[in-house]
Amino acid sequence: MDHTTVSRRILSLEKQLDAKLFESTTRGYVLTQAGERLMPQAEAMESASAMIQDHVGGENRNLTGVVRLGVPEGFGSQFLSRDMPRFRELHPEIELEFVANDRFVSLSKREADLSITLERPRSGRLISKKLTDYSLRLYASRDYLKKHSDIRSVEDLKDHTFISYIEELVPDPQMLYLSEFVSNPNVTLKSSSIVFQFQATLAGAGLSIMHCFVADERPELVCLLPDDINVKRTFWLNTPEDIHDLARIKAVTQFLTELVEREQKKLLGLTG
Repeated sequence: MDHTTVSRRILSLEKQLDAKLFESTTRGYVLTQAGERLMPQAEAMESASAMIQDHVGGENRNLTGVVRLGVPEGFGSQFLSRDMPRFRELHPEIELEFVANDRFVSLSKREADLSITLERPRSGRLISKKLTDYSLRLYASRDYLKKHSDIRSVEDLKDHTFISYIEELVPDPQMLYLSEFVSNPNVTLKSSSIVFQFQATLAGAGLSIMHCFVADERPELVCLLPDDINVKRTFWLNTPEDIHDLARIKAVTQFLTELVEREQKKLLGLTG
């Protein structure tokens, strides 16, 4: 539906309700207080319509629609993206949208239909389940190790440089892994992007704590002190209650669940 049609229908709805539903700002349209009050009913209508399609539609009809998934940058770009061809084969008419962001994506504000988070949400009408555990360890490139002193213990790390996050931009303290193992590390390169950190580590810019599911697949990288530095974390999968039973949401949830079950050893760093 084009912008003009949407605007015309909104104006018509506002006229019928005798209420202003949206305000135009420099960042786009935002809901007024009246619009906020109307949102739950509008979402319920949307869900009811989708349920009709899912439960009453023809049995031979392919699953269709858009599913937006909020996902941590590293997990989305360096793990999930690899299996997208398989998802396309299974569900060619479902359009997937990935919001690659490590901050908490608001499901209540419809920023996404599903979200994968580092912590289980403590509020909201959500259905949350543990998706998978995963591991992170300390890595360096072979080129870096050739040019620097040997690393045989945690004590040796004081003579080396590190790559890590920008502390004030980290959305979750759980991501500040380095401070758990190294006292006053010499961090000479920082980035809010785990993908940037990974590429910089490959280039030999320093040591960094990386996801095992990415780093263990690169022969250029060496895992250091795995018995001493081994971070365990958990991904949670979250869905709003009102759309949890939609067929397209179930399809994506099932795909993610089966994928992490199949790749458990890789996620836990047991394949190196």
